[in-house]
Amino acid sequence: MLENYLTYLIFLNNKLSKFFNSQKQFIFCQKGCARCCKNAEFPYSEIELKYLLYGFMRLPKETQDKIEANIQKVVEEKSKFTGDNFHYDCPFLIDDVCSVYDYRGIVCRTFGLLTKGADDRIKVPFCCYQGLNYSNILNKKTKKLSQYKIKKLKLVDEPLGFNISYKFLTDPDFEKSFKFKFGEKKPLIDWFYEQKDKLQQAAAAEQSA
Repeated sequence: MLENYLTYLIFLNNKLSKFFNSQKQFIFCQKGCARCCKNAEFPYSEIELKYLLYGFMRLPKETQDKIEANIQKVVEEKSKFTGDNFHYDCPFLIDDVCSVYDYRGIVCRTFGLLTKGADDRIKVPFCCYQGLNYSNILNKKTKKLSQYKIKKLKLVDEPLGFNISYKFLTDPDFEKSFKFKFGEKKPLIDWFYEQKDKLQQAAAAEQSA
């Protein structure tokens, strides 16, 4: 299953690489920013988590210990949380750098681009309002992309929205095409909160197979 999922990721990464390259005049991601890794829910399917844990087990023991401590901290925070939509910093973030970057989930790979919804409405990444991606063409008053700024900056490329929603990229059609199952989906911390040991054992089994 992981092998087929990896084939899907290669397909997805090739697509995303082209998308990001076509938008490079609007992309200001930089190592150590980590805004996209904080204060969110991080949806993960079961196979994404198995792959994440597969990468986790290849990390130095010291790094694993830091991640374990982060997970425990967030789990404790969640146990005390009484509202809806619990947000937290990704426990795999160490010193504002992703410790499992090559094994990260789908939502982490797509963040930073403009997303086109089913109704063709364009959604900007939230970092746009923080001076990052697409902020060079943002009208701060209307909170919309400005054609005036695009012309003023004499940009060659047009800002484009892509159909890269998590729902679309985990559609059953991809499961059929690449012959694997995403499995159940839930916020990242919920996997650890409910069945961490079980999933680590499953990932270890995949590794030794």
